[in-house]
Amino acid sequence: MIRRAFAALVFAVLPLTATFAGPLRAQDADIIPIDAHAAVDQQAAILYSRQLIAAGEFDRAVEQLADFVASHPNGVDAARFLGDLYYRQGRFDRAEAIYQKLLARNAHDKETHNRLGVVYATENRVDEAIFQFQSALPGTDSIRDLVLLHLRKGDLPQYQAQMERAARSEPTDSDLQEELGEVFEAIHRPTDAIVYFRRALDTDPTSIAALNGAGMAYLDIHDHTTAFGYLNNCLNADPTNYACLDNVGVAKIQAGLYGDAISVFMRARRLEPERPEALVNFGYLADLRGDWKRAVAYYVEAIAVDPYVPESYVNLGIDYEKNGLYPLAQASLLKGIAAAPYDGRVHYLLARAYAAQGQRELALEQLKAAATSLDPDVAQIAKEETARLMTSSDSAPQ
Repeated sequence: MIRRAFAALVFAVLPLTATFAGPLRAQDADIIPIDAHAAVDQQAAILYSRQLIAAGEFDRAVEQLADFVASHPNGVDAARFLGDLYYRQGRFDRAEAIYQKLLARNAHDKETHNRLGVVYATENRVDEAIFQFQSALPGTDSIRDLVLLHLRKGDLPQYQAQMERAARSEPTDSDLQEELGEVFEAIHRPTDAIVYFRRALDTDPTSIAALNGAGMAYLDIHDHTTAFGYLNNCLNADPTNYACLDNVGVAKIQAGLYGDAISVFMRARRLEPERPEALVNFGYLADLRGDWKRAVAYYVEAIAVDPYVPESYVNLGIDYEKNGLYPLAQASLLKGIAAAPYDGRVHYLLARAYAAQGQRELALEQLKAAATSLDPDVAQIAKEETARLMTSSDSAPQ
């Protein structure tokens, strides 16, 4: 899947003028080849599905696209998109069947290998997921998933060392430099990530992954000015790139340009309404305005669109906890852990919800999980909260 950034809330801590073509003359009417007709048909079917999703009719979008795919067996893009929608519905068996069928036709289809890896990772089929993500490289966004999977396996240091050796052995290989940049970004070392994204761009200045990665890394160190430069270059190379566009919106939030950010997120939402990032960021902006109920509605909508992205649960949990709604926070965060069991932020917030309701042992259990987070800030506050809870327990009257 394409990399993404969110303007997520901090824990207490509170992260053209259109021109018309002239009249069509007879000699201007080109004959469209049959293959091109098929491509047009696919894109029309995908666009219609997206329009239904944007209108809140997700199930109908799936039904319409399934009918199209059944009658167009060569529609690879439409079939892959249908698999994506089945995944978001939690119908993993159907998504897997579609992806496997596509790979049987083309074993080198990297986008489909990536999608199948996502399904296997969600089902905790770790080794199978790793194989699929490795098969998707280079050229797809699989590195973050691989980092998280190797964390599950307990061999993340070995995987990181392997990636570092590969990058050192081929210093002018843009893909290897970019991939190591993604490794460092995933383990929350943005300064190191920037070094390798820039090395990738020295060899390939048009690398979308490296441009977006550098933009995200600079956002992580709160340098939105430099981030704008990389992200705008990304959009110059690919004006309809959802990830770069969404990250431009995040940069505008960092710059305090909230109205501009809304416009950017609206454009991103129109491009790919099946993605949750723009919705989460709409919610963040609503929180900034003090409209937490509207923010909650956006986070719930984001979960409905894609229930496997932790940021929706994180921000939802923060809003519920800020307003003293701890049972609601607990319920939503438990769903978040089911969706993203290794996200330290979700564990930390669930611990706070438990502690606020007097469930100390459950809170300590969640803090223990949060303390292993790849995010050093989350790990540190989890350790501090553990010490505070232990101290308060020791000093309580017997």
